[in-house]
Amino acid sequence: MSSIETDKQSSRSVTDRPMKEPGFLEKMYNGEGGFRIVQNRKRWFAVLIALLTICLGSILLRGFTLGIDFEGGTRISMPPTNGADETSVSRVFEDATGVAPQSTQIVGSGEARQIEVTSERLGEEQIREARSALFDEFKPTDANGEVSEAAVNDSTVSESWGSSITERMLLALGVFLLVVFLYITIRLERDMAFAAIICLLIDLTVVAGIYSLVGFEVSPATVIGLLTILSFSLYDTVVVFDKVKENTAGLFNSTRATFEEQVNLAVNQTIMRSINTTVFSAVPIIALLVVAVGIMGVGTLKDLALVQFIGVIAGTFSSIFFAAPLLVVFKNRSQKYRAHDARVRKAREAVSEPEAVSANAQGMDAQPAEESSAVVDENTAKEKGRKVSSPNAYLPGVGEDSSRSWRPGM
Repeated sequence: MSSIETDKQSSRSVTDRPMKEPGFLEKMYNGEGGFRIVQNRKRWFAVLIALLTICLGSILLRGFTLGIDFEGGTRISMPPTNGADETSVSRVFEDATGVAPQSTQIVGSGEARQIEVTSERLGEEQIREARSALFDEFKPTDANGEVSEAAVNDSTVSESWGSSITERMLLALGVFLLVVFLYITIRLERDMAFAAIICLLIDLTVVAGIYSLVGFEVSPATVIGLLTILSFSLYDTVVVFDKVKENTAGLFNSTRATFEEQVNLAVNQTIMRSINTTVFSAVPIIALLVVAVGIMGVGTLKDLALVQFIGVIAGTFSSIFFAAPLLVVFKNRSQKYRAHDARVRKAREAVSEPEAVSANAQGMDAQPAEESSAVVDENTAKEKGRKVSSPNAYLPGVGEDSSRSWRPGM
């Protein structure tokens, strides 16, 4: 056998080899996961209603654990020297002032470690008695290593400062939501703007509910972090909506897919990007939590990182499972979109009728075998030309661009 014939047989065997269907992860990366997220929106809405009920119930019944910056109070700190720990310092403080401390904790690490006592707002006399009692009991040393009463520090915060922070936060939140609504309305659509704002409010409620349920302390750093996560959630939602706008361009000029199917396709095409963004956002936040808690002790960094971590997770879920389904609900109220969906269903029903006729013809023996085969081939060819398929179905590649599909970032 010549080398030319061998090469021909080799090329023929490669051509005849069946194409391997891509795996699950590859389908997700290529936007071909086929997850029926929008179609199952009632299920996600039921989960959302249950979650919001729990969060709102906790906020109304339990409230929040507010830090000293919001409630006002007195904070006294000293280095943990001569056997001083949280229990002994708390006991001495209560004996000296007659006031039970709200919290006693160690902050910082290494030489910067401090035992911090927080209580309701004390008078000047009570503060002097507490400082003297702590100094007499533990003889703390200052930064120079000398025993000094100045090593015991105190600070008093008025509750009016916390209320001022709250007012400014609400003002900043209102301006932010207004700007976001106007931007999405101009850049995309009004219905998309409504869906995005609702998702932002969902994120705020869920994060606030988790803080209320678990009892995390709310500090000014928490407020700053809460405003920060809104931008992340918004970014993820706008990415999905931008893909929806691209997929639905010329929607009414074709009966290939409904608006719901095109939106679901957009979610599948962007889901890997959302996951990647979440992972790369969460990793440095987790590192910040480790540094804040494990190295530097609890404090401002911990409060900032904690609310960001919770918000990143909540924002990802809302952008995937709630933003796009909400958009479909809004669009389905329009007669224009309902009429288009009806046209798509009618086109698919028209295609299914010849299939039934072909199936009946194959069961009859009136025609010779060759003629019957020719009829079946002709019907098959017609069906291929008239097929109307969902864009969410996986179709093996056809043509020179079959290996290309939309990927995150394209």
